[in-house]
Amino acid sequence: MDFTLNGEGGYSKVESYDDTTTEKLSNNYSEIIGLLGEDVNREGLEKTPLRVAKAMQFLTQGYQMNPEEIIKSAMFKEDYQQMVIVKDIELYSMCEHHMLPFFGKAHVAYIPRHHITGLSKIARVVEAFARRLQVQERLTTQIKDAIQNTLNPLGVAVVIEAQHMCMQMRGVQKQHSETTTSDFTGAFLNNQATRSEFFNIISNKLH
Repeated sequence: MDFTLNGEGGYSKVESYDDTTTEKLSNNYSEIIGLLGEDVNREGLEKTPLRVAKAMQFLTQGYQMNPEEIIKSAMFKEDYQQMVIVKDIELYSMCEHHMLPFFGKAHVAYIPRHHITGLSKIARVVEAFARRLQVQERLTTQIKDAIQNTLNPLGVAVVIEAQHMCMQMRGVQKQHSETTTSDFTGAFLNNQATRSEFFNIISNKLH
């Protein structure tokens, strides 16, 4: 899976896979399926190793994406110094402990100092970090750090709400559990009123 910077300053997906990586992954998945007690040569599974090899490359495509470069690709000088919030960003990731999915929503805010970025770039930063083997705690901090380090805003706030299949399908098997993580810098960390405003906005519908 390749990601290239197009002429308009955005990232576009190219549906191609590294042949060597795909072949090695496919061979490994063939062996895994056999070890699980299945016949990899039967009709329903014959092409499964190849499909899984491509799927896993897609699900971990974030390793080929540079979040800070994504922000810089649409970075503009602006005097605006009020809160910018992109909420309810869908995310899908893979728990690094069991390689099972976790999914949910990210809410991201920042207060510009001298620069803003395109709103879609915030969602792309979430995607770049989510499409890796992850833990939710690290994912939250990585998103915060990328925005803080690139835009140097007055503050950044990130909240993630997610459900983990490793808790719902195995282990304690708690079907309706949800995990919330948060991380803050600057004004969101040091000013209770600013942080409360952020939480009020992401908690309420505006319509």
